[in-house]
Amino acid sequence: MKLGLAIKNFVGPSEQPDIDALYAYAQRAEALGFESLWAWDHVILGVEPAFPILDAVGTLTAIAARTSRIKLGTGVLVLPLRNPTVAAKALGTLDVISKGRLILGLAAGWYAREFDAVGIPFKRRGRLFERNFEILTRLWTDDRVSLQVDEFNLREARMLPRPAQRPRPPILIGGYVDAVLKRVATRGDGWLTYFYTPESYRRAWDKIVAFAREAGRDPAALTGTNQLAIYVGPSREATEAPMRRWLQTEWDVAAWSESTIEHAIRGSVDECVEQLRAHVESGVDRIILIPYRYEPEQVELIARDVVPRLAQATAGRPGR
Repeated sequence: MKLGLAIKNFVGPSEQPDIDALYAYAQRAEALGFESLWAWDHVILGVEPAFPILDAVGTLTAIAARTSRIKLGTGVLVLPLRNPTVAAKALGTLDVISKGRLILGLAAGWYAREFDAVGIPFKRRGRLFERNFEILTRLWTDDRVSLQVDEFNLREARMLPRPAQRPRPPILIGGYVDAVLKRVATRGDGWLTYFYTPESYRRAWDKIVAFAREAGRDPAALTGTNQLAIYVGPSREATEAPMRRWLQTEWDVAAWSESTIEHAIRGSVDECVEQLRAHVESGVDRIILIPYRYEPEQVELIARDVVPRLAQATAGRPGR
């Protein structure tokens, strides 16, 4: 199973993103052997308080120039907010600069105020996701694209250079409702979810498998990724209150989903390994860890103490 780390391009309302700290964090994550780094994505988030956030694609492109092996993911990019032709160029450039390290996480979005600010109709976001997905992927894979839909008129359009990965970078689709899970099963390379317990993950994954089979796709070709907050400390009791306070003040969960702050991995090394083991046994292919307040000490603890123990505890786990 792969282990990635979320990066701190999204911060609390009393902070500002620290780009030098981001570079150091990314380079250390690569040195420690983490599989991937994941950037959050919003254009505008919150009013009072407002949350500062650096652009995901720009941040990952800067990190790409300062790393060489670690994969770089968007977790997740809100696709309807973006002109798909321009997005294909920016994301394709990131894949070229990183020499094929992009993992593209996409979703339809949830924050209506942000859609209003960009001039995109929030209630049409599902349809716009489908439209933008088609334009973006075809520009990456087709030699020439001729397509007229809404305001877009592509006439023998050729986008060069191609992304470094062929036929295109892997695409994970994020979201919770059945319509999204069906989209994962029929259009994507996998699913990316957020703050799901092992039980919730398994229930949703079973739906994806059923949708894939119904569509004639091999479910084994799809991957699943879950984003989980983690705080390694002296004990479950010592970490419970600070973790809960952090998640309640700086994070949100979708009321219509099974995501919950109760998912959080917290406690001693033994307790964290046991909780993570349950996620591994749910069948997830990748876990993106969100270290408590992105503290460098947490990253070190996870790499030194949790990861080896987790690998040992889950050695020889059966596949799905």
